[in-house]
Amino acid sequence: MSIELNVTHRMLWWQTLEEDDLPEHWHVSADVWKLDVCRDEHRHVGDFALAVADLNGDRNLLDSIELGEWALEFIAETVIDLAEGTLVPDLDDQISEGLPRMVILKRFELAEAWRGHGLAAPLIAAALGRFATTARLAVCRLSPADFRATAADRVSAELACLRMGALLESIGFYLWRGVYVVDLRDPALADASFDSLERWGPYNDPSL
Repeated sequence: MSIELNVTHRMLWWQTLEEDDLPEHWHVSADVWKLDVCRDEHRHVGDFALAVADLNGDRNLLDSIELGEWALEFIAETVIDLAEGTLVPDLDDQISEGLPRMVILKRFELAEAWRGHGLAAPLIAAALGRFATTARLAVCRLSPADFRATAADRVSAELACLRMGALLESIGFYLWRGVYVVDLRDPALADASFDSLERWGPYNDPSL
């Protein structure tokens, strides 16, 4: 209950908002706040790398993606009508109205000491929830290739990918043409923390 989220936006000091990178680069760090007792080596809980892209014809996401960012290329070509700079109509009909922006969940990782406690889903949901008033949806592209470096073999990588997909689905994401998508106003995002609050919340009394 003492984990806090620090949300930072990275850009060069001389850039104006109009000159900012597309997509914008955001980082979320989850850490035990300094007012609570915690061993220093366990204070850092996890990291989340996000990108925020405009959905309009003036700033084409695909044009700005660096060579080799295949996951972002796949997302851009799948969910965006590149001619119009908007969501493709089939997906647009499924997402609530809001500012024409999209959050891309590029990477999420918990520190080893904090794994296995059911924290990944509520922390991801909480991080994305910070953008609910400034964007319409969040997306994530998963592939077994993302897990090859840490998995023992190809089968292990595929299983890890499936587990991560199930984790995202538990907080409201659904698979749409190979991309995991969630409406940032989906109640499932807000509800993702309920189990953790019931388990560790300040009003939880195991004797009741």
